[in-house]
Parts: sequence; structure tokens; C-alpha cells
Amino acid sequence: MARRRPPAVIREQRSLFGEILDWMLAPLLLLWPMSVALTWLVAEDIAARPFDRALGEVARSLGQQISNADVKGGLQLPETIAEMLQADNADTVYFQVVGSRGEYLAGDPQLPQPTVEQSGRAGELKYRDAEVHNDAIRVAYVFVPLPGEAGRSLGLVQVAETLNKRSQLATEIIKGVILPQFVILPVAVLLVWLALARGIAPLAELQERIRRRQSDDLSPIDEREAPEEVAPLVRSINDLLGRLDQSIKAQKHFLADAAHQLKTPLAGLRMQAELAQREIDAGQRDPQELKKSLRQIAHSSQRAAHLVNQLLALARAENQGQSLHRQDVALARLAADAVRDFVPRALEKRIDLGYEGPDQARYFGGTPVRVLGNPLLVKELIRNLVDNAILYTPEGGTVTVRVVHDPFGQVGVVQVEDSGPGIPVTERELVFQPFYRALGTGVDGSGLGLAIVREIAQQHDADISVEDARALPASPVDPAAAHGRGTLITVRFPVAPAAAPPPSADSPNEVHP
Repeated sequence: MARRRPPAVIREQRSLFGEILDWMLAPLLLLWPMSVALTWLVAEDIAARPFDRALGEVARSLGQQISNADVKGGLQLPETIAEMLQADNADTVYFQVVGSRGEYLAGDPQLPQPTVEQSGRAGELKYRDAEVHNDAIRVAYVFVPLPGEAGRSLGLVQVAETLNKRSQLATEIIKGVILPQFVILPVAVLLVWLALARGIAPLAELQERIRRRQSDDLSPIDEREAPEEVAPLVRSINDLLGRLDQSIKAQKHFLADAAHQLKTPLAGLRMQAELAQREIDAGQRDPQELKKSLRQIAHSSQRAAHLVNQLLALARAENQGQSLHRQDVALARLAADAVRDFVPRALEKRIDLGYEGPDQARYFGGTPVRVLGNPLLVKELIRNLVDNAILYTPEGGTVTVRVVHDPFGQVGVVQVEDSGPGIPVTERELVFQPFYRALGTGVDGSGLGLAIVREIAQQHDADISVEDARALPASPVDPAAAHGRGTLITVRFPVAPAAAPPPSADSPNEVHP
């Protein structure tokens, strides 16, 4: 049972405007609560400082009075200090005097005493937070020497007040700082929105210019009208437009050539059919003339069919190059099959069609050649090489197909050698162009065979070379036949990774570059 493929995950399309806005506003909105909390702490600290100084001055003044007075006889506070210790409408003020042994001497007994860790040296003013009657208070305290005691032991003087005035001042500071932010923040968001919209406006203008173009307008986009950050994208689009324009021109040229090539055999078909029809209508029923017309019709239709097949093969090769499926391919088997397919045609022209390759390994120890490729396309490449060689080789000639290894076993080689007229050096690159036919051969070909070969070779990362044929033996079919200099076309395929054999000095299937 075939496994069902999981449904493709469709990513939600995001707006560039939204992405930039998110990255700009998200930190701002995250930092704003932190700013509020930090402002609150700073405001409390600012509000506490003046009240702490005033509270400390009262504690220090009271400590000096205690050091110079007889506390046991009763504590008489100066009028100025007594006024400082009076409660107001906002806060309650407490004070306390404790002896060296912790005994209560004066003030408010409910005021908590500092812990051991909170103790200090004589005369050192310190602060702490505490509670009295469930009210939070701020305490300033100092240890002072008590008169009349042996060794002038240290007593504790504490002055405390509730935090109402401090909270009111901190609230006022926070209001003065935070409340404007509730106005500034939305305005900042709006300004960012407007600035960003203005900043990406050139992108919208560029999109509008591209949208207004005609479908056949492939001229480059002016980079100077695009922002600097978008210039690389515009250059890439221009490069794509240029390659697309060249591809369309090549396709138009190819279609025009194909139409011209098809026009000739189709016109011949029509002319021969009309001639045969006229002879029948005129009562001239010469069997020989009818057979001649039918043979010409068959020849024209065969030529048209061959041209259409080659056009389809070229289109198939170009399309499969987009998603080429490669596998381990026995190169010798494909070559031998292609040779067998052309034996009848070679016999018609009395051409000696031969094969040399690893299929003969059982006779002289050859090594099979395996390459990585698409078997259908590789066989199509070999068929077109053989077809081209038979087409241009005169009757009684020789065509040889070889499959060999290079000396180091990294390349599988296919060679097709013929005794035809050969290809001039100046035309060896041109023959791979569609519909190009070498001049002076007198052969009525389509000019597509070698174009198909090159397309398939490029898709398989194979190299093609064209050279004059080596010295060929006389044809056993017609030893007296005259031969041209011939052509040797070599295609080198990368071998399959597991198929590369070690170099062998005495292997008869090696080709030396």
C-alpha cells in the first residue's frame, strides 16, 4: 500500500512593513514597563533622601542632648528638638532612648530596636525600615555614650516617622515622569509607522513600475531609481530578465528553424500527392509513376517523422534536465543495444557497423564500464551519435562504436568513429547548434542530432570532443570504397562512485588522451 505524503506546510506570507514594525516596536513596548518600574524606584529614592537627612539631623541632635544630660533624672528636650518630634498632619513621629543594657529610658517603648547585625559604632548615624502598629516607618538611630555610667557605656537613640509624605512626593515625581510617557509612546508609535511607510514607499513605486510593464518588455530596470539596499535585488532581476530574453530569442529562432525544416518535407508530400492525384484524374495510370510518387511520399513522410522525433527528443532532453534522475548505468549495454538498433539501416547502405567494448570481457578480460546517469537519455545520446555517423558515412564505409575506461578509471568513454567526409576544425563547435549542417556534405539531415548529444552531455557533466578519425581498416563490405578523413566523436562520462576500478596497465579497453 502506497504511503501518503504528508501535506505540505504552507508558510504564512509576512509583510516586510509588518516585520520591520514588529522589530522596532516590540523592544519599545518591552522596555516601557521596565522604564516605569525603574522610574518608580528612582522616584522613591529621590523622595526619601531629604526626609532621611532631616530625620538623621533630629536623631543626631537628640543624641548630643542625651550625651550631655542626666537621663536618670529625667530627659528635658530643647524646644527646637521637641518641635521636630511633634507629629504633623501627614506623618507620625516616634523617638526612643534605650540604656546600655537595653532598658527603656525615654520616648515610645513600642519602637523596635535594631538587631545585632544592624548595630553600629558610637556616633555613627544609620537608617533602617521597620513597622510600628502595622505602619511602615523609617528609623534613624545612633549609639551615644551615656553620662553617669561606668565606662561611659553606649545608649541607643532612635527617631522614626511614617512614610506618608515620602509616598506623596514619590507619587508626584512618578506622575510628572510617567504620565507624559502615555502621550509620548502612542505619538512615537505613530511617527515610527509614518516614517516606515515613507521609507518603504520606493519599494511600492518599484513594484508599480514593474506591474505596469507589458508582458513582452524584458528591458532592464533602472537601478538608479531603486534604493541602495534594493539595488542588488534589482541587479538580480535584470540578470534574470536578460537570460529570459536570450532564452525567448533562442526559442523563437529554434521554432522558426523547425518550421522551415518541416516545411520542406511537408511541401514535398503535398506536391507528390497532388501529382499522383492529377495522374489518376487524367486517366494516366502508369504503375511505375505511381510507385515513384508513393516512394517519394514515403521518403518525405519518413524525413518529416524523423525530424519531429528529433525535435521531441531535444525537447525531452531539455525538460528532463530540470529534474534529472540519475542511477548506476551500464554504458556498454546501452551502446550495444543502440548498435543493434541500427544494424538494418547500416546494411541498407552497406556500412560496416561494429562495436568494441566491455561486452567482450569474457574473451579478453575487460572491465565493465558503469556511469551515473539517466539510462534513457544516455541511450538517446548514443543513438544520435550512431545515426549521425551512418547518415554522413558513404556507402561501403565503416562506423565503429567503442566503450572504454580512461587509464585511471574515473571516466567512462563512448567513442563513435566513422569514415565519412569529416568535420573541418572551424565548424566543430558550430555542428552542436540546432539545425546546423556542415557545408559540402551533400547530406539532407535535420541538424538536430549533435544538438541533442550536447544537451544530454551537459546534463550529465560529460565532456565532448571532435577530432579526425584514426586510420581505419578497409571496409570488409567494399574494400575498394574511397573514404574521407572521417570523424571521431568522444564523450567522457564521470563513472559511478562505486564503479571506478584501479588503473590497469595491460587492460585492452583503455583510451589514452
